[in-house]
Amino acid sequence: MIDRLRAFGAFWYDFVIGDDWRVAAVVATALAVTFAVSKTSIPAWWILPAAVAVVLPWSLWQARRR
Repeated sequence: MIDRLRAFGAFWYDFVIGDDWRVAAVVATALAVTFAVSKTSIPAWWILPAAVAVVLPWSLWQARRR
């Protein structure tokens, strides 16, 4: 049973974090900021696309350097 739980946790870690924990951190932060802004009167729809537009080229640039 412990081995199955460990394998399940390893799957989700690999699925969410993947190869770069920094990208996952930026996405989690963008989700938190989107949630916080959605509680105000400011439209929040643009935050996640903006975060992706910034982090995707940065991630590709980092991968290309390696």
